Amino acid sequence: MRYLLIGWLAFISAACSVNDKQPALHDFGLPVSAAIQQGRASITVNAPTWLWDNRIRYRLLFSSPSQVRFYGLDRWIASPPELFEQQLNSSGKAQGYALVIRLQDFEQQFDAPDRARVVLRFSAAAHFIGDNQAIATQEFYLEQATQTPDAAGAISGFTDLTQQATGKIQDWLKGLSGCRE
Repeated sequence: MRYLLIGWLAFISAACSVNDKQPALHDFGLPVSAAIQQGRASITVNAPTWLWDNRIRYRLLFSSPSQVRFYGLDRWIASPPELFEQQLNSSGKAQGYALVIRLQDFEQQFDAPDRARVVLRFSAAAHFIGDNQAIATQEFYLEQATQTPDAAGAISGFTDLTQQATGKIQDWLKGLSGCRE
């Protein structure tokens, strides 16, 4: 009886330690800027309800393209729209415009078990600060093959894509300089 009790306690202890594994939390590796902390952000990111989740999404296009899956042990520290907004605002590159970004896709897609890419699709509307009427809108689609077909590849890929998006938005805004009165 005593050995049975010791064995049972060892089993419960082992089961609890297996279930105690917590997900690793990730961001894009950038600190929050002072402008965001003081509430002077000029860029707002909106997104569909399903993107306000902090799980890292992926899709197996080669076997079940309509099914969205999530990594179990890796998550974003905040939702993709929040992280993207932080990235854009901390760049300080809105150049006197207020921007409204509509995030549409933010997922890793597997074309084969050993080949994946990350996809970032969004639209941007530029406004003069203090004016609600958009002076210009632009659609953006970025994708990049991941270094590895796993969560680490997705995290690295999204870090790169959001930095590329910041540059593309800045280039687009430079082209709007003729719109100023």
